Amino acid sequence: MKKQAYNPFLPLEEYIPDGEPHVFGDRVYLYGSHDKEGGDTFCMLDYTVYSAPVNDLSDWRCEGVIYRAQQDPDYHTSDRKYMYAPDVVQGNDGKYYLYYCMSGKFGKGGYFGPISVAVCDTPAGKYEYLGFVKYPDGTPMKKYVCFDPGVINDNGTIRIYYGTQFPQEKSENPQDSERYISEEMESFNKSSEEMLNTPGGVMGPCTVTVCDDMMTVKDEPRHIIPYETKGTSFEEHPFFEASSMRKVGDKYYFIYSSWQNHELCYATSDYPDKDFVYGGTIVSNGDIGLNGRKEADRLNMTGTTHGSIIEINNQWYIFYHRLTHKSDYSRQACAERIEIQQDGKIKQVEVTSCGLNGKPLEAKGSYPAAIACNITNGKMPHGSNKIYTESFPNVTHRGNDRFIGEIKEGTLIGYKYFNFTDVSEISVTANCSGNGYFNVYNELGGNIVSKIKIDLTEEWTKFSAAINIPDGIYPVYLIYSGSGEAELKEISFK
Repeated sequence: MKKQAYNPFLPLEEYIPDGEPHVFGDRVYLYGSHDKEGGDTFCMLDYTVYSAPVNDLSDWRCEGVIYRAQQDPDYHTSDRKYMYAPDVVQGNDGKYYLYYCMSGKFGKGGYFGPISVAVCDTPAGKYEYLGFVKYPDGTPMKKYVCFDPGVINDNGTIRIYYGTQFPQEKSENPQDSERYISEEMESFNKSSEEMLNTPGGVMGPCTVTVCDDMMTVKDEPRHIIPYETKGTSFEEHPFFEASSMRKVGDKYYFIYSSWQNHELCYATSDYPDKDFVYGGTIVSNGDIGLNGRKEADRLNMTGTTHGSIIEINNQWYIFYHRLTHKSDYSRQACAERIEIQQDGKIKQVEVTSCGLNGKPLEAKGSYPAAIACNITNGKMPHGSNKIYTESFPNVTHRGNDRFIGEIKEGTLIGYKYFNFTDVSEISVTANCSGNGYFNVYNELGGNIVSKIKIDLTEEWTKFSAAINIPDGIYPVYLIYSGSGEAELKEISFK
């Protein structure tokens, strides 16, 4: 069977979130942060890049480490050890420039530190530290800087977009407090008044242009959408972080993560630095908002998201990430097809298992269970910069095994979509501390099409059952019913 692409599209042991995809030549490159599997904070590893031919998005190869945190002079200070979400742009000189910010504590003036720059002759070679974004007098440009720089070469003009924005007042809604003002970010809330009255000024999505040296700013940074969103088109989906700009024809598309923190939204304008109007949600990593789905009915653990849109071989995609290991700290790259309609609108798309494949996966052979696009017990949490200790189903690992763990009575595991042709048997590779069944459905609320009995076992064991399903394209939902706790490593068809 021909190799297929599925979500997550990189190896299951790889965690590259905050993806900025770019096509250079005949390959698409994914630039992003680099989480540690089972890590205890964000972005613990050095920048590693993957690329694929534009005509085969199943064939991703690792280009290796392109840049190490130790190369930045700020690394040697006590609180700047990790590199947050980067972006890469090709300069007018043909070289490639990597923009990023180091981690660090909130500081007076509303910034973490300057935006750093590294340079390389090739898209995925060894980048070398160049300097930081600065004013003509050489002082660092720190106005409004927090993190997440996104960069675009706009017909020869290099524009940097960046910023973070928190509510000016802490919400009375406990869920909002968990979502926006986590323990780690509490200092932002305490410092909001300071942020508004210091030289750094208010935060929010900003842009600044730089000279041909790719570091010296030409003008003062400016906000591209209002900081005060009440009464504007952004009122229900205010900017939070993850600035990314794309130009589609003559229209500018600003991609960002909203205060909801589980969705990537977009806004459009005829200008690169003003008059942006909210467009809609492109993807939510819990499918919240899709067909009216409420937050309480999220189909996954939700949490931070970051990504952008890209056209590859005349097809548009949205790149985003999902959460694993019951935290925000082990995030994996995913992507979905999108359509930019004639009126410029982008409809929200559902998260799937087939992503970049361009068509449903073939219901033949074996697949890692961890490519499930929906994992829920009906009360999944929203991540808030911590590792959860309470039990709920999640993608995790033990040694070299990646699997879905903590599966209990009522857990739903969903895959979208498979193409069924003459399939007579379905199998799962699992273990269980009790006894039960995986009831199999090809539609939610429909009839059971198979019932896979699971016995008590501590070893990975293959369990099979006949399946009664007509030929066609369907989702596959496994719902566990029984005692104990199960783990699921693989799903296969015969």
